[in-house]
Amino acid sequence: MKAMILAAGRGERMRPLTDHIPKPLLKVAGKPLIIYHLESLRAAGITELVINTSYLGELLPTALGDGRHWGVKIIYSPEPQDALGTGGGILQALPLLEPEPFLVINSDIWTDYKFEHMSSLHGLAHLVLVSNPLHHPQGDFSLEDKYFVRTGLGLERLTFSGISVLRPELFTGCLPGNFPLGQLILNRMISKGVVTGEHYKGKWFDIGTPQRLAELDLELQASSSRLVHM
Repeated sequence: MKAMILAAGRGERMRPLTDHIPKPLLKVAGKPLIIYHLESLRAAGITELVINTSYLGELLPTALGDGRHWGVKIIYSPEPQDALGTGGGILQALPLLEPEPFLVINSDIWTDYKFEHMSSLHGLAHLVLVSNPLHHPQGDFSLEDKYFVRTGLGLERLTFSGISVLRPELFTGCLPGNFPLGQLILNRMISKGVVTGEHYKGKWFDIGTPQRLAELDLELQASSSRLVHM
């Protein structure tokens, strides 16, 4: 299985931290966010990676190179300065990811999810959902029978984690350009009953603001300190 890390966003809510550095290279506990993904993917045996770039995108290849330092192989998918959105970015990179299902991860999250769990896929897409964080109490989707993703059924709503496995066929008929993954593709496929999901209850952080970045930094440093003193 190959993986794509979505790293093309501007990071407006993270300013001024992102004025001179792309959000994936912001550090927590002394390490850039995106490095945690590289290490977790390598541990799961997923070593062929595609990373899309846009805002300050030249800094990512400078920092990561071809990935060999972390035991992975990175291919970059450069986008226009205004980026292509999640859907458009994946569509552009599709020739680098086909023909098998591929893993997609938002670069601005941190999680202890074990990516080797994503090796099987029965629908057109499989979404990892998490309990709603304080900053997103309304959630995104629900799970019916703990497996099929639904919307608007009066079930408990959960938040999309930014982790998914997608089949290339999901993008059949899509035209190049800027478009979101959720509104244009996922919601339509969910209505057809071909999207599965799971509720992950481990650690997950959405790094959307400087405050949440600082909170994660403190937690990881505290965890590291506890391990040192055990």
